[in-house]
Amino acid sequence: MEDGLLSSLNEAQRQAVEAVEGPVLVLAGAGTGKTRVLTTRIAHILLNRYAFPGEILAVTFTNRAAREMAERVRALTGVSQAMWMGTFHSLCARILRRHAERLGFTGNFSILDDDDQLRLIKAILRDKNIDEKSLPPKLAHAVIQNWKDQGLTPEKLTAAVDRQALSGRGPEIYREYQARLKSVNAMDFGDLILHVLTLFAAHDEVLKEYSQRFRYILVDEYQDTNVAQYLWLRLLALAHKNICCVGDDDQSIYSWRGAEVGNILRFEKDFPGARVIRLECNYRSGKHILGAASGLIAHNKGRLGKTLWTPAEGGVKVRIKPVWDDAEEARFIGEEIESFQRAKMPLSEMAILVRAGFQTRAFEERFLSMGIPYRVIGGLRFYERAEIRDAVAYLRVVASPQDDLAFERILNVPKRGIGQATMQQIHACARQRDGSLYEAAAHLLSSGGFKGKLAEAIGQLMEGFARWRQALDTVPMTALAEQVLEESGYKRMWQQDKSPEAAGRLENLRELTRALGEFENIADFLEHVGLVTERQQEGSADMVSLMTLHAAKGLEFTTVFLPGWEEGLFPHQRAVDESGMKGLEEERRLAYVGMTRARENLIILHAANRRMYNQWQASVPSRFLAELPSEHVERLNGGAYGNGGGGLNWRQEIASIMSGAGKQEPLWSVGTRVFHQKFGYGIVQEVQGDHLDIRFDKAGDKKVMAGFVQKA
Repeated sequence: MEDGLLSSLNEAQRQAVEAVEGPVLVLAGAGTGKTRVLTTRIAHILLNRYAFPGEILAVTFTNRAAREMAERVRALTGVSQAMWMGTFHSLCARILRRHAERLGFTGNFSILDDDDQLRLIKAILRDKNIDEKSLPPKLAHAVIQNWKDQGLTPEKLTAAVDRQALSGRGPEIYREYQARLKSVNAMDFGDLILHVLTLFAAHDEVLKEYSQRFRYILVDEYQDTNVAQYLWLRLLALAHKNICCVGDDDQSIYSWRGAEVGNILRFEKDFPGARVIRLECNYRSGKHILGAASGLIAHNKGRLGKTLWTPAEGGVKVRIKPVWDDAEEARFIGEEIESFQRAKMPLSEMAILVRAGFQTRAFEERFLSMGIPYRVIGGLRFYERAEIRDAVAYLRVVASPQDDLAFERILNVPKRGIGQATMQQIHACARQRDGSLYEAAAHLLSSGGFKGKLAEAIGQLMEGFARWRQALDTVPMTALAEQVLEESGYKRMWQQDKSPEAAGRLENLRELTRALGEFENIADFLEHVGLVTERQQEGSADMVSLMTLHAAKGLEFTTVFLPGWEEGLFPHQRAVDESGMKGLEEERRLAYVGMTRARENLIILHAANRRMYNQWQASVPSRFLAELPSEHVERLNGGAYGNGGGGLNWRQEIASIMSGAGKQEPLWSVGTRVFHQKFGYGIVQEVQGDHLDIRFDKAGDKKVMAGFVQKA
């Protein structure tokens, strides 16, 4: 059986399986069979009796991956139950259940979910008289979890960290948070690894027990480990040093989740004498797809280096399609999908991978009009997202004050101090007067039914609705939506939210205001939203997949479309601004991941124009396009965009456009003379996206939306 086990492997895979002694790093490129190598390696160890099942530790990132690994090992060997196989968190929880008393817990400790953690942080802020507006609970939660991902207990926070965190109160809040968790015999997910590190550091006999027990350690997706996970693995490998880490530095795309690509890059330094084995034979993608992807990722400096290849000959070149705008982009992809479908390719074999969630709206609406079934993987459809439903609810109340469901949804979003008792009061008044909730709130406000800050908050909201309703017939739809989201405080709520999702929610809101410009009036828009949300099309199992590039990791499709390859969108401007070259290299790795999802057909699109901040802007093609080797790509004619194939070749055209990128005159700049209907004439002092700081001649300094002024 052992001979049959190894005979099906290629040479590099076989080396990775048989190199069981000492530290081994397996650099497994996309589609090179890393899961097969991991499971075969475990089977090889067991069948040769190098170790008993209980002496093997196999670590994955998801329960699904752990189950798949266990099933494959069971099929090869007939055993898997005795092995320590699971996620970082589940394995650490298993250790803590045995040794919790050494840390002051009992073995039946609770593991709190995110909601309970947030509730506990809110209670701490309240008890310390810290205003949630100045220090949002979600921000405190994110900072604390980041510290835990770095393996930092409250006692290990340095002075440098102290000064940066939560207005200097971070360590204090962190200490209190940990104390309260301990008082109720509870931990959060970050604690599971952090407490094991503390346990190992304080009780070397416990570390010695586990380090000697696990003769062989195997780790999947090593490039995605954070600092705490990295430290845990290094401690466990102290005794035998038989650690095999499988990963791909070119697919490290989760830094925003705490992943540290440096862990895999310094493996040979951490484990002197380590053997590095490269899996480069790809069994998924065509020759041109691999050539283009390898040429792109070669531009990254922070990588160990490998080049994917395939034994298969032929294949279709990567196609680059320039389009005029995102409407043409959606139309072209829809027509291509129908063409592939006519050629008998199932819809489930096609995927559209976008850089930002807001990009899905154009495709969703196009597919609905064409009758193409689709599914959004790893997220909700555009109009089902919470921030979009909230924003639409505001517009529904503007259009119809009798819409009780919409009014109730947004009455306390953002928070206005309206609790259950106030809602019951409004409902009771509405029943008594046989009217709507909006009318009841207005009546209670005018009759003194609300007091103090509550009356002030509801009063401001009701004044806002009256003002927005008056503007319905005079203000453009997009400008009105911006005004509602700005003046209601809803947009500010997400701007102050420090969670990783907040930036994406703001992008979705901008896309919503852009969508409003496609309708003559608010009634038409709301009718459209109602029809779109009714047509779920979940009856068909054969659907096109629509998802972000981050959600696509680990998946593969026959045909992949990559739209939106433009500077500022991909690579995303925020990533470059916040992390510089490190951020740019992660964006390039994300492009590499997207490209290597395709088996046969890969089509990349970039638009000449894209509407950003409610202004049409000329888009510069992504620098990644110029980095694709020309022998592996084919540029399609651009119709209204480009030169139809004559004159410059596509690489020269991209270089030409990019060389003039900084020469375009911005729409708004410091010193521009503007006019506002309410405040009169003024001069722009600062530009921040769609926000302008303006010094008006008579009204003084004001911050206004760009959509409400015009050049004087």
